[in-house]
Amino acid sequence: MRRDDVQSVVTTLTTGTDTFSVFGTTATLLVSDPGIVEAARIIADDELAAVDRACSRFRPDSELSRLNGASGAVTSVSELFAELVEAALRAARLTDGDVDPTCGQALAEIGYDRDFAVLQAAGEQPRRRARPARRVPGWRSVQLDRRRLLAQLANGAQLDLGATAKAWAADRCAEIIAAKLGSGVLVSLGGDIAVAGPPPADGWRVRVTDDHAAGPEAPGQTVTIRTGGLATSSTTVRAWAVGGRRVHHIINPATGEPARSCWRTVSVAAGRCVDANTASTAAIIRGEAALPWLNEAGLPARLVREDGSVETIAGWPLDPGPTEAA
Repeated sequence: MRRDDVQSVVTTLTTGTDTFSVFGTTATLLVSDPGIVEAARIIADDELAAVDRACSRFRPDSELSRLNGASGAVTSVSELFAELVEAALRAARLTDGDVDPTCGQALAEIGYDRDFAVLQAAGEQPRRRARPARRVPGWRSVQLDRRRLLAQLANGAQLDLGATAKAWAADRCAEIIAAKLGSGVLVSLGGDIAVAGPPPADGWRVRVTDDHAAGPEAPGQTVTIRTGGLATSSTTVRAWAVGGRRVHHIINPATGEPARSCWRTVSVAAGRCVDANTASTAAIIRGEAALPWLNEAGLPARLVREDGSVETIAGWPLDPGPTEAA
């Protein structure tokens, strides 16, 4: 990854591009061969629809909703859902539980109980909590038998796979499109970016900002990636008001409340998008302790404080230009 002076969200002059809505956010699909955009989109649509059917918290017919409603009973699951749960449990293990998939009830109690676009349109929410906030049940409350495709939730746990599923889906789409169509591809799902196959000669140029949907004039930095994944977690975009209090979607498992962090936005590059997103989410929760943790892990990262000042570590390219919009 290197710094690039081209100011764009995700763009290149020699690729085919498609932009569409999915998972309540914006998706961008880029392929190095413009002639295969339609075929790539068909593959992406099929894969993303399958992920939505498996793990949407807002679909009563999803596998996740069925497991959450099973009252602790052992439940049969699909291979796809098992892979998604396994990815979430791996993220929890790698972050010592900072990225925890059992935050479903905590999110519902602060009003995040519907698609985010619907939540935004509804405006400020009345006070939702019926009980004091408390630690989430914890990822060890999730039992998964991959061989027999069985899952079980203990301790009243309610799953939410939002911290990993979108990034996992970006990786899956990019890998399948590259393998089937033989093209370089970039898939961005709400700013969770995965690339696969041969990149363009100049790489994939990505504008890193607080909001993936912001324009090239927004405060941020443009970098170039060729392999792996890049993810940004932020407390500024998926945020809303509940009873006069601003809340956001990144839950601290230790409190069951939106994380209080010195960082408003963290971007991380890694070998896969799901790993980058795991690290960026954990960094928001860890606060200052994220700096030595990311550095020791060798994960290039850009961290933006609440006042807009920026820290970069572990080889993230320096940006000599301004970080604020003109």
